[in-house]
Parts: sequence; structure tokens; C-alpha cells
Amino acid sequence: MTVADTIRTIAAEARGASYAMAKLSSAEKNALLLAMAGALEDRAGHLLAENAKDLDAAGKKGISPAMIDRLMLNRERIRAMADGLREVAALPDPVGEVTRMWKRPNGLMVGKMRIPLGVIGIIYEARPNVTADAAALCLKAGNAVILRGGSEAINSNVAISGILREAMEKSGIPVAALSVIPFADRQGVTEMLKQDEFIDLIIPRGGESLIRFVVEHSKIPVIKHYKGVCHVFVDATADFDTAEKIIINSKTQRPGVCNALETLLIHRDVAERFVPRIYAALSGLGVEIRGDEDFRRYAPEARTATEEDWYEEFLDLVLAARVVGGLDEAIDHINKYGSLHTESIVTSDYGNAQRFIREVNSGVVLVNASTRFSDGNQLGLGAEIGISTTKLHSYGPMGLEDLTTTKFIVYGEGQVRE
Repeated sequence: MTVADTIRTIAAEARGASYAMAKLSSAEKNALLLAMAGALEDRAGHLLAENAKDLDAAGKKGISPAMIDRLMLNRERIRAMADGLREVAALPDPVGEVTRMWKRPNGLMVGKMRIPLGVIGIIYEARPNVTADAAALCLKAGNAVILRGGSEAINSNVAISGILREAMEKSGIPVAALSVIPFADRQGVTEMLKQDEFIDLIIPRGGESLIRFVVEHSKIPVIKHYKGVCHVFVDATADFDTAEKIIINSKTQRPGVCNALETLLIHRDVAERFVPRIYAALSGLGVEIRGDEDFRRYAPEARTATEEDWYEEFLDLVLAARVVGGLDEAIDHINKYGSLHTESIVTSDYGNAQRFIREVNSGVVLVNASTRFSDGNQLGLGAEIGISTTKLHSYGPMGLEDLTTTKFIVYGEGQVRE
């Protein structure tokens, strides 16, 4: 078969398998995930051998050491994948939950019930552990899933999915509910994105270029997350010790992730006292700061910020910094330059905190807390399929509930419409 025929067959079979997944009880899904976890640990030797093929090919291509580290599996990482499956098994099952009920004047009882989305396609890069994580979340929410990992991890991803599918077969669950696109070239992606007849949602996980490619070519709704231009605003009433701690953690704990701080906004009333302090603290930690004219008045050693810097996701120890006239100007800056990801205010003013929460419409808005908490696990979701900056149908970190939708349910006693 051609690539197009193969992809269409995988998608059609996934649609059929999704009906069986939707019928499974929580106990059946949990037992499956636990069996999958055990199978990964039992077949660790096979996984390491297949991963070695990917590592060898990556080395020959001259891929960076950081990328190779993300690609590499070892027994500890395989055990972590298995533990991740067990953690998903322990999470509450959202499927079948009735989220609301109300009574109509004619006596009808109307409610909304959570149901699986159906078939989810996930396109991701490099890390093979995503294969197990994404499969676990989608299956626990009663969906079928089609995975297309990066070409660098093709052998690892096929091996992981093969082990998981063997566990499904032994459990009497259709293996078509979990598939990996076996083609390393981009045609596999473009053909997958045409299958709107069978696939209900596409979730891309990776760099901005990958996500823009998916959005441009997909006939299927896409959960988008282009980049994370995250802000912290230090209000005039902020406690400086608290502000410094939050800024340092937001910027330096893991500067290469999407919830790291990229732009710092400081209220003009405290700039003279706070700018020199935070500049010294961040510079001492190796952070390069690019400030506007007002910021550089109090920290002249800072580099001059350009217009492009306000839009930039640096993913490095680089920070844009600006002095603003107050809360209104801070919100205006975030609305203009932000990416709808994560914003935080440091303040002792309850009214300003409430205004910031109401008027800043990013996926996660925090008061007196680090932007690094913008993460499904940290927010209590248990696990995360990704972060959405798309307001439909999910927004912010996505957990199990976000892999479901709701339908109306109606209980009557013979009512007819007049």
C-alpha cells in the first residue's frame, strides 16, 4: 500500500476501535495500564536495543548532545515510563461523570455527561517517553490514539507501541486503539492531517515550526501552543523578597521550558529601588537582561531591548525587562506581546490581584507564585497531555478531562413538546 493508503487504514481502524474503548469500565482501563507498565519493564532489554539504533543514527547525523539526551532511554527512564502508566491508572476516570443536572418547568431532568473525544492524533518530537505517556492518557479517557513521533526516535517509538499493543491484545482490547505512524518522512504527517473523517482532534507537541506546519496543513481541529512568552509583573505594593524569589525561580530553574519567565514588568513607583536589586541578583546567576530605557536608567549595564525582544521566547538565560506606569500598562503590554500562556503578578493589593486575574486572559494566571507552576502535574491534574493556548475546546494545561467532551442527557416521564 502507499503511504496515503496505510495512513487511511490506520485511521479507519482507530475509529472502529474507539467505539470499543468508549465502552470499557474504569477497572478494565486501569488493569490495561498496569499490564502495559509491567510489559515495558519486562521488555526493557528489547527497548534498549531499539533505542540504541536511534542513538547511533543520531550520532551519525551530528545531532546535538542535548537532543541525544532527550532521545536516550536507560533502565531508569524505562522504569519512569512504567511508573507514569501506573500514575495514570490511579487517576479518577472522567468518562461517565455527570457534571451538572437541572430541572426544567415541564419536569425534564437535563444534564451533561463526560464522554471520550473519539480518535486523537498526537504529533511530537524526540522524546520516546511521550509515546507511553500520551497513549496512557488517551486510553484512560476512553479514546483511540494515533501517534506520530519524531523521525529521530522511530525505532524506539515503534518498539514501545509494539509492547503496549501486545498488552492490549492479551487483555482482549482492540490493538487498533493505539497506533504509531511507521513512516519517518513528513508525508506521514501530511496524510494523517487529512483524515478528518476518522480523527477528531490533533495535538502537536514540539517547536513552533512543527506546530505552525500542523496548523497550516490540518483538516482536523488542532490544539495549538506556538510558544510561551510568560510575564511577571511586580506591582507597586509587591514584597521585594517575594518578588525576587518568584522571578529567579521563574527564569532560572529551567530556562529552556515553555513556562519559564521571558519578560519582566516592574511598576515605575518601585523601579528605582527594585531594578538594581533584581538586576544584580539575576546577573549573578548568569542571566543576560535586555531592558527598556527606563529600566536601564537604574541598571545601565543592561543591554538595550529591541521591539523584537518583547515577542521573544528566549528559552535561555536571557530576559527582557521593562518599567511600566502601573497595572493598566502592564496588562496592555501582556495583551500586545503575550502568547496566552502564563502570567503572574506579585502584589499585596487584593484589588490589583483580582483585576489581573479578570483582565489577563492567558491560559494560566497566577498571583504571588512562579510561572513554573503552569504545569498539569503541579496544578493537580495528575498528568498532562500538553498545554493549550487555544481557547477551544481546552485552555491551559490539559489533563484527562480535556481529552473528553460532554453530551446532554435528558430524563423524562413521557413529556412531549407542545
